[in-house]
Amino acid sequence: MGSYADEENGNGLPNSPPNNSIFRYNSPLVQVCLIGLVCFCCPGMFNALSGMGGGGQVDHTASNNANTALYTAFAIFGILGGGIYNILGPQKTLFAGCSTYILYAGSFLYYNHHKHQAFVVVAGGLLGVGAGLLWAAQGAIMTSYPPHDRKGTYISMFWSIFNMGGVIGGLIPFVSNYNRTTAASVNDGTYIGFMVFMAIGTVLSLAILHPSKVIRNDGSSCTNIKYSSVSVELIQILKLFGNWKMLLMVPASWASNFFYTYQFNNVNGVLFNLRTRGLNNVFYWGAQMIGSVLIGFIMDYSFKSRKARGLVGIIVVGLLSTAIWGGGFAKQLTYSHDDVPNYIVLLDFKDGSKFAGPFVLYFSYGLLDAMFQSMVYWVIGALADDSEVLSRYTGFYKGIQSAGGAVAWQVDSHNVPFINQLIANWALTTISFPLLVALVVLAVKDDNKDEEGATKEVAITSNRDISTTVDYPNKD
Repeated sequence: MGSYADEENGNGLPNSPPNNSIFRYNSPLVQVCLIGLVCFCCPGMFNALSGMGGGGQVDHTASNNANTALYTAFAIFGILGGGIYNILGPQKTLFAGCSTYILYAGSFLYYNHHKHQAFVVVAGGLLGVGAGLLWAAQGAIMTSYPPHDRKGTYISMFWSIFNMGGVIGGLIPFVSNYNRTTAASVNDGTYIGFMVFMAIGTVLSLAILHPSKVIRNDGSSCTNIKYSSVSVELIQILKLFGNWKMLLMVPASWASNFFYTYQFNNVNGVLFNLRTRGLNNVFYWGAQMIGSVLIGFIMDYSFKSRKARGLVGIIVVGLLSTAIWGGGFAKQLTYSHDDVPNYIVLLDFKDGSKFAGPFVLYFSYGLLDAMFQSMVYWVIGALADDSEVLSRYTGFYKGIQSAGGAVAWQVDSHNVPFINQLIANWALTTISFPLLVALVVLAVKDDNKDEEGATKEVAITSNRDISTTVDYPNKD
């Protein structure tokens, strides 16, 4: 079989004429929409489940321990996931990852009846493995498939589709528990509803094409390598820990899931009753759709210079972060961990002005989450264009992110004061902004032909890399 280099012209592009239809099955637009639908069904529903606080249980212990196991495994397989994706391809990687979401939701259905947390914790650990695979594949697809000057638009499109899952998922507990204002835990139908959506997403993952088969409108392929090898991936993954670009991203990566524990358990889970938590999540994830569109526009259309767009986006998100966390700090001063059992009267969406302030705060947290993570994904996507390189970058990002999440769930399990958790989240996000500014200034190019990933870098000696096109056996 000939290599992809044999099929290219002198400019490094395939000789086949470009097809300008954006609705081709093998177009970046269709494939990004498909991965958005997969994430709508699986992690989107997981987000809705987690957003209820304690996985919908009145006692958060089982959920916190499960999430610790989840994010610990996620930290490992997030980093390894990029290499696994490059070896197995998207279909096998995504199918294996998606199937673990069904088991996780099912474990809470089991817990509703037996109150044995061992199954929930094991399911959480397995989900960490699966989530690492899914998000490495998702990150590679979302950041490498789009044209380099429209990555913000494609990221926001994905984020909107994905978070519609959280919106629909939030409606499930709201509707099914509407008349249970004093219910301790959600009913069985809520968990079954989540499992149905997750099963649909698992099947849908088989529709995702390998990046070598996805063709941009200019005729270029998203990668020149069909399948990688274990040795190449191990070497390249280890190199990430010495890559200065990745090291600058560590605080942003750590912060980007660290705040979920505080927001879900200690804002939504503490201040609101059961049905209102579900309604709040509809708007929390809906706010993410709005936030992703806003930051996507800034990152793609605010200035001609890509570097300028990146800097403006980081500044905008930084200012918004300061305002929202400042508002959260003011609210947090009005209650503490010690107040929860005796003094906090759970808010209902019918409580008018008492409900409005905390609701707007929680909505704003969702808005900020989407803008922050979309901004980080845009920066990652601006560092390279090739799917194989970006799968490793996004895998590293998700791995560090998940390590932060694992720590955050245990912080909450050990009853660390709410105000301390808020300050830690605020500090982590704030520290990340100047480091991202430095990364954009030093590494983001305005001309995509200078980007890493324009040529394949594969290590063949311990002392130096060479640029080459590698031909691996077709495992289709």
